[in-house]
Amino acid sequence: MDFETIILELKNQGLYNDIKTIESPQGAYLTIRGEKKLNLCSNNYLGLASHPRLVRAAREAIEKYGVGTGSVRALSGTHALHIELEERLAKFKGADPLRQSFSEARAALVLQGGYVANLAAIQTLLGKEDVVISDELNHASIIDAIRLAQVGNKFIYKHNDMADLRVKLEEAAAVRKTPRADGQERVVLIVTDGVFSMDGDLAPLPEIVALAKEYGCMTMVDDAHGEGVLGEHGRGITHHFGISGEVDIEVGTLSKAFGVMGGFITGKKPLIEFYRQKARQFLFSNGLSIPDTAALIESVKILEESDELVKRLWERVRFLKEGLLKIGFDCGASKSPITPLMIGEEVLARDFSGRLYEEGVYATAIKFPMVAKGRARIRLMPSAIHEEHDLEFALSVCEKVGKELKVLS
Repeated sequence: MDFETIILELKNQGLYNDIKTIESPQGAYLTIRGEKKLNLCSNNYLGLASHPRLVRAAREAIEKYGVGTGSVRALSGTHALHIELEERLAKFKGADPLRQSFSEARAALVLQGGYVANLAAIQTLLGKEDVVISDELNHASIIDAIRLAQVGNKFIYKHNDMADLRVKLEEAAAVRKTPRADGQERVVLIVTDGVFSMDGDLAPLPEIVALAKEYGCMTMVDDAHGEGVLGEHGRGITHHFGISGEVDIEVGTLSKAFGVMGGFITGKKPLIEFYRQKARQFLFSNGLSIPDTAALIESVKILEESDELVKRLWERVRFLKEGLLKIGFDCGASKSPITPLMIGEEVLARDFSGRLYEEGVYATAIKFPMVAKGRARIRLMPSAIHEEHDLEFALSVCEKVGKELKVLS
């Protein structure tokens, strides 16, 4: 295989990723190659990635416990901090401490990343004879998890189209009538992103849950961009829609709004214990490091204590979106902080991002294969740590570049 030719073709097509190296803490501004740039491409929604409380918690944990865990979690690698984090996440996501029934209480399992959590959630649950029904725009980690599970009955419904989902459920119902070879009933799982990461729109989760109940299916939501962002205190998309506890499997990431790294699965205790006993991603790889886990505990504490950062984030989101729409940009159907500037062609999106960078704004182009060809865009990501004057600067630069490249008239 001629790798040099492949790389050259990527560059000519505008698909090559010029990966920048960050030389500063994550914040409203970043230092890249010695230059200060306004940061509008980070998932650090609440500014917790360099928050002093997280830094202090990590430092203190290192001094007390060291750095590594020394083993996979199923052997000697589960630390008391891991358990504390999981218990706090379960409570944060709506676990009722007064529920004593093991079958009804909820729990959480922390893994190394949101991508890994999706792999574990799907691969562990589904086999070749089971059924999965997936939104056509679901994240790559969901697609890869379904492939890894080698699910033999896969149905893809049109993006957020509930009529098409019903059609797929009817088709799945026909498959479900035949039991698996082991005599067990086939698992049927509807899986969707909560916030779709390229467009910023939300899954119609209440309607999905209602259909799942009607057809007797399980539901799973990947709430990577909703955790810490949607709902009161950032409790996520199920809280946002008032359906906490009604989705069977909730997957979240801890590297975005929570500011550190890792992923987690929440659900009823028997399901989480099943994952703890069976998930290969848990059984055969070390868990989070000591400082990561300690910092995440502090993140959850901050969100439990106050809704201030979440509210501030949404103030900044409204300010930026209103400004972009007033200028004349197409921001798609976003209902989240993810703010796309719809450009179209890959080369134009690459050039737009390059000019923004030259003018002091770091915002990356999102191109094929992350989105369909001809649907390239610049993805702007405001955060709670941006000031209004930062976003005013971004708006002025976007308008200048938009007119220069004839994206705006």
